[in-house]
Amino acid sequence: MPIPRKLGGTLLAAVATLAVAAGAMLANAPAAQAAAGCRVTYAVQSQWSGGFVANVDVANLGAPLTGWQLTWSFSAGQQVTQLWNGAVSQSGALVTVTNASWNGGIATGATTSFGFGASMNGTSNPVPTAFTLNGVACTGSVDPTPSGSSAGPTASTTPTPVASVLDQVHTVGRLKTTDVGVQYTWPGTYFEGRFRGTGVGLVLNDSNNDYVVEVDGVTVATLVTPGQVTHWVKDLANGDHTVRLAKRTESPWAAGEFGGLVPAAGGTILAKPAARSRQIEFIGDSWTAGYGDMSTSRDCAGTGGVTRNSNADVAFGALTARGLNADYQINAWSGMGMVRNYNGQTPETTFRTYYDTDLQALWNSTVWPVPSTWRPQVVVIGLGINDFSTAPNAGEKWSNFDELAVDYQAAYLAFIDKLRTRYGAATEIVLTYPDLSYLTTAFADSVKQIVKTRNDGGDARVSSLYYDNNALGMDLLGCDWHPSQHDHQILATTLTRHISTLPIAW
Repeated sequence: MPIPRKLGGTLLAAVATLAVAAGAMLANAPAAQAAAGCRVTYAVQSQWSGGFVANVDVANLGAPLTGWQLTWSFSAGQQVTQLWNGAVSQSGALVTVTNASWNGGIATGATTSFGFGASMNGTSNPVPTAFTLNGVACTGSVDPTPSGSSAGPTASTTPTPVASVLDQVHTVGRLKTTDVGVQYTWPGTYFEGRFRGTGVGLVLNDSNNDYVVEVDGVTVATLVTPGQVTHWVKDLANGDHTVRLAKRTESPWAAGEFGGLVPAAGGTILAKPAARSRQIEFIGDSWTAGYGDMSTSRDCAGTGGVTRNSNADVAFGALTARGLNADYQINAWSGMGMVRNYNGQTPETTFRTYYDTDLQALWNSTVWPVPSTWRPQVVVIGLGINDFSTAPNAGEKWSNFDELAVDYQAAYLAFIDKLRTRYGAATEIVLTYPDLSYLTTAFADSVKQIVKTRNDGGDARVSSLYYDNNALGMDLLGCDWHPSQHDHQILATTLTRHISTLPIAW
């Protein structure tokens, strides 16, 4: 059956995951205690000619606050146009941000965050250098006698060792370490730990993503944009347990942060689970990311939209890997293609632009240093739906599918060369593709030609897998005609069967 134009998904906007209605914000400054000390982290997440998006983290190093007001001055004419998680006013260069009704309290040592979009003149966008919280300069240290506040407990400014988080949990995801934990953006990133006792707390700082929490293999919670919180799982039978935290959603412009595990009273965190000997890497677009796979309707606007209905943890990659008892990465981005994104969007970037990164398009993303412990025996690639699911538009560099196919094949062959250099000659590389024959055979023909070229050149460990939507009985009832949970089970079964035919030395 034909697959509509929405098959490949749409590219996420730079502020797609950041939304708080201005009308829900407090406009008046609260009565607040003076801050005894604070630290501000100001980060530009994305920038373009004439505008940018930034995130601000405010850490309270002094006495607890019941309300806050942060001020700074821009130096190049920047103007805030939208703000979430607070209320904003600007007079000339001076910007004042006041807490929302629900985030005025900042405990000692705690952090709150807000983000905003702003305009700028040309390309000049210097970062502000001085911030004031409730009238006290944020220097990153504690004032022992802050004006207007009573003496109270102060927080240690010594960062929690990041190593303690990774000592607690097993993960193979792409991470960036912070003072208090690890950050990540790629969908499906997971952490696995062990503890003894009747409960465990999971320390999170993420207002953008959804998570699934499992204990002893049973789902015990779905966390929807949890924010800065320690989520507790309590009232378990006293004994040894396993806990698993997995990121369900995509967030290429916003990182989640995991701060580790906390034992319940009387309990302890045990040694982390051992790494699995089997490893699989999944590379792809919205199909691989689990775009809208929880929905039972192609129009999922009335059931939380794409984000609430997406779950990479039950997409075919995760299902396949868990069925084979393999560790895995899901390196996927909806709407992205090998040389052309969905319907020709954002032609200056493609999936290949971000494949090597640790935090995708985040402002501080860098090249992920591939550890020696990550050497997948299988790499499954699903890139091409977005390249070929819509015909080239006027103004694109290709006038037809045949011209597009030439560049697609060349880029794909070069991408396989990269993987061979990274993982070695023994890794099995599987190129997957669904049916687009109602529109063009260029996609299928290209994949077959790529495999033939590699095989003819002596690389026998490159194969292809065709997903015949009709023959497999896929219903494509996920959001925007994407695979449903039913379909992802079918895809996982089909892929597992293909992997079983490969000469893999597990």
